[in-house]
Amino acid sequence: MRLANALSAYADVLLLMPERVVRPFAPKLDGTVRLFSYQSPRLRQPLSQFRTIRTVMREIRAFSPDLIHYQGFHLWFDLALAAWRRYPLVFTVHDFRAHPGDTLTQKTPFWLEMLARRSADQIIVHSRHVEELLGKELGARRNIHRMPHIQIGGDPVPAKFEEDENLILFFGRIWEYKGLEYLIRAEPLISARVPGARILIAGQGEDFERYRRMMKNPERFLVDNEYISELRAQEYFQRASVVVLPYIEASQSGVIPLAYSAGKPVVATEVGGLPEMVEHGRTGLLVPPRDAAQLADAVVRLLLDRKLRRRMGMCGKAKIAEECSPELVAQKTIDVYRRALEGTAGAGEATEPAAVD
Repeated sequence: MRLANALSAYADVLLLMPERVVRPFAPKLDGTVRLFSYQSPRLRQPLSQFRTIRTVMREIRAFSPDLIHYQGFHLWFDLALAAWRRYPLVFTVHDFRAHPGDTLTQKTPFWLEMLARRSADQIIVHSRHVEELLGKELGARRNIHRMPHIQIGGDPVPAKFEEDENLILFFGRIWEYKGLEYLIRAEPLISARVPGARILIAGQGEDFERYRRMMKNPERFLVDNEYISELRAQEYFQRASVVVLPYIEASQSGVIPLAYSAGKPVVATEVGGLPEMVEHGRTGLLVPPRDAAQLADAVVRLLLDRKLRRRMGMCGKAKIAEECSPELVAQKTIDVYRRALEGTAGAGEATEPAAVD
């Protein structure tokens, strides 16, 4: 939705999203963006999926776009892309493969996702890591464009919350690849050196009971194991002093922009595209994956050094504003749209393409 808002300065935009996803944020959509929300049936309901896709296609035809921008990893929409080939296609690949333990994206076979990606005129990725993996799979192609994850967070908040100098935040979906078990293992090592330390775990995903069983000191943990509203997320990022991403595998992360927008330093693992987002020693600290001891050392270093936390938080805030602002990402995205339009009739004269996302 942030991207659609920013793109509306350059193009007429039709945004198509499932109603349950768009509902909490609809009031923030720019009035110039046309929104079509739809009921999203279960993947194992092919007839309902067919009806949904037919309805979406009807909206697209009525809008008559110059191109389609697709976000990927959906079994039935991947299959339906062939019906939209009358329009140039831009495809954003957020993750090269489904992450370990992420049962939602694993429902779309990798071969089908790659088939859909090969049909794209232009591809957008958010990290060099994904760009390299995709390039090897697709061969020597010049249609892959790397651009930063758009800034999220940083909105005005209705209330200010005081930072807790000993509060560590783990935020987001909870799946195996997020490496939460290593933060839980690191807790006794952190608490031994920072007796007042507490870990706030906020998010939902797989069965959380297995993580509870790992906790040696359950009283050190604050757990909010459910969908986290935007307002509550803002509160958590304000209250935390350090944001931790102990991932064992990653493409990129939407949590890091949230941390930077809130002016918080990040401790992350050296996996996937995370080292491209975290500047070690400047906006946060990087540690090896699956290493609870080094993870604990990095967290403790930040908890005990307020000036270092503040300096890294300020650098992160400046980085996200300079490199990932909606305006900058929109300009880069429009450039990709123009590349997708090259070779079509009259594309050379098109300056304000109409996009459907």
